[in-house]
Amino acid sequence: MANPEEMFQCQTVNCGCIYDPDRGNRKSKIAKGTKFEEIAEDWKCPVCGAGKKCFRPLGGPGSTVADGC
Repeated sequence: MANPEEMFQCQTVNCGCIYDPDRGNRKSKIAKGTKFEEIAEDWKCPVCGAGKKCFRPLGGPGSTVADGC
């Protein structure tokens, strides 16, 4: 399991869906405690289908990055 400071949420710029590592993602069969970086690169947002590159961190490394998807 990752350290709490490494377990930040990520949100898609398309639909606002948030990936929360504390919850994982049941629909995509991603276990609780899985950091966003550990999710497969071909994973898609369960709401809008956006790829991982369209998610931005809500805290932690890179959270101030504002480049588009």
